[in-house]
Amino acid sequence: MLNTFGIAQDTKQLQDAAAIKKMCGCYEVTFNFAETFNYSNDSLYKPSKTKIDKGLEWAQLVTDEAGKVVIQHILQVGDPAEPMIIKHWRQDWLYENKDLYQYNGDNNWSYIKKDDSEVAGQWTQKVFQVDDSPRYEGSATWVHVDGKSYWENTTPAPLPRREYTTRGDYNITLRGNRHEITETGWVHDQDNQKIIRSGTTEDVVLAKEKGYNTYHRVADERCKAAADWWQTSQEKWTKVRAKWDAVFARNTDLTLHEKVANKVLYKYLFSDEVQQKKEIDDIIDSFVSDSATEKTNGK
Repeated sequence: MLNTFGIAQDTKQLQDAAAIKKMCGCYEVTFNFAETFNYSNDSLYKPSKTKIDKGLEWAQLVTDEAGKVVIQHILQVGDPAEPMIIKHWRQDWLYENKDLYQYNGDNNWSYIKKDDSEVAGQWTQKVFQVDDSPRYEGSATWVHVDGKSYWENTTPAPLPRREYTTRGDYNITLRGNRHEITETGWVHDQDNQKIIRSGTTEDVVLAKEKGYNTYHRVADERCKAAADWWQTSQEKWTKVRAKWDAVFARNTDLTLHEKVANKVLYKYLFSDEVQQKKEIDDIIDSFVSDSATEKTNGK
């Protein structure tokens, strides 16, 4: 008997992957964030300022395999004739993935193992920092209906850079993420909560935030400098991803140091002098806390 369910499932998986890969290419990006409500008892509370930024971003397809799509984002800013290239965030999409790291505050990610039934038909989006260290992850189903393709998930995350450099009154962003493919590109729609987590009491919602980032597709030629940079830099970042994959494969809670020798991780890895595998491995190992390492060694 023909297994129509299996065929339909395979077709849906391919449709999902096609939607994910539509996020690749060259885009004019507009980042919009505004604090919408605050629940602070402090009469002197000051909400974050509304933030609007624009830029040109190249989304490079790094891996295209059955059940796995990896996209590296690269910013191209400044003079179009001599632009500055900045390695930006990365997103990995894994089909029916059961291993997740959930952010729990204080640079700690809790390892979670899900059951097959919990992730059936779902895709996990794993988002990484500019140095390929973890940021946040969530699993949900891609939806294709009424001419729309979108994916929605809510998950805890560290503070975004625009906040942690100026705010210290909360320690978790509960991110409500919606990725929707549009005729002109795609939209990253966010409904976020700014959370105070102490570990001894229930989470407290300090404020809410709206994020609306639009990606408008333009000719790939406009991002040629970013695409060329990736071709000359990808070997190094393949080594970086491989080391992080080995760390994640320990399947245990993960805690990272914010700084080593008063220097953050990306400043080590962004150095052109850092190219060799052993040096990359040693740098990343120095940021993984001793307690996390001891757990993996059974101590």
